Amino acid sequence: MSHLTMIKTLNLRPLHSSSVLRKIVITSILGAAVTMSGCSLLSVYKIDLPQGTPITQTQAQKLQVGMNQNQVLYLLGSPAIRDTLEPNRWDYIYDYQAGTEGQRKGITDVKNASQHLKVYFNNNGIVTRIQGLESLPK
Repeated sequence: MSHLTMIKTLNLRPLHSSSVLRKIVITSILGAAVTMSGCSLLSVYKIDLPQGTPITQTQAQKLQVGMNQNQVLYLLGSPAIRDTLEPNRWDYIYDYQAGTEGQRKGITDVKNASQHLKVYFNNNGIVTRIQGLESLPK
């Protein structure tokens, strides 16, 4: 069999330019849609990271000099820090890093212990001083 006979036996169909163009357009549109949606659909879900006790000024203003430690616990909950070297001081610190849900809701981050309430007690466990009310949200 000669080379010319082999070439003649190949049955090639002509490609229609409209079907090729249609396939290219559909593939491009699908590729663009997957690429654009991939930014939000395929991203990793991040959880909100609240650390400490969220306290508002309204809650903290109920504190009064002369209250005992149990009353403070009832109003504010457990402090974030009870320092063994300074047992007469309780620190309520709150930090928050917005994850996926927090970002959707527009909640801003609270960083570097910018919300920091300090409650000082005397040796009998009675509140003598309160600091940091202005750092708390209203």
